[in-house]
Amino acid sequence: MILAQTTTGSAWSSILFLVLLVGLFYVMLIRPQRQRMKKQQELASSLEIGDRVQTFGGIYGSVVSIDEDSVVLALEDGRMRVSRRAIAGKLED
Repeated sequence: MILAQTTTGSAWSSILFLVLLVGLFYVMLIRPQRQRMKKQQELASSLEIGDRVQTFGGIYGSVVSIDEDSVVLALEDGRMRVSRRAIAGKLED
């Protein structure tokens, strides 16, 4: 009888530990990644012609044209086509 009670208590503590571990994993890794992805998608959909932007590679330029999944940037010495997902952020004027 005493053995059954300790086993049941041990099982519940193991389950509680796993639930807490999964919760911590979600809060520390999954949720922030989803927030970054949502913010990046909002930025890519809000691009307009004339916006000054910076890419993740550190390239600065102005948006000249926008395609379904790419953007043409005007640089100092020409133009460059980059993926919409490569835009890191808009620059303030």
